[in-house]
Amino acid sequence: MRHDDGPVKAEAIATVQDIPHKFLEGILGDLRRAGLVGSRRGGNGGYRLARDASAITVADVIRAVDGPIVSVRGVRPTGLSYAGSAEPLLPLWIALRANVRRILEGVTIADIAGGALPESVQLLAAEPAAWENP
Repeated sequence: MRHDDGPVKAEAIATVQDIPHKFLEGILGDLRRAGLVGSRRGGNGGYRLARDASAITVADVIRAVDGPIVSVRGVRPTGLSYAGSAEPLLPLWIALRANVRRILEGVTIADIAGGALPESVQLLAAEPAAWENP
């Protein structure tokens, strides 16, 4: 999907991305409600980014489609409480959420479209233990 060019039909996106059209329509609806894409009906209609790709982060997209980033049993970490020996879990979940947000908010749609992730993300992904099972 492009910001500066004309709108792209959902069918074209579904074909290129090899995903079911109805599934994509649901995602595009979520993105439209979040103000990340705009839509226009008609023969020349379709979807387009509502703002520049460099101003939309992966975190924005995930929040629009899935809701809050990193929840525990469907609750944001800040809404949790633990007692006794489990108390250290709360700052653990908060730290996890902060790190996931830092990464996802640091990658834009323009980065992905351009095929180049920020160096900090590339370095994390290149760590030997990143994909190894302990």
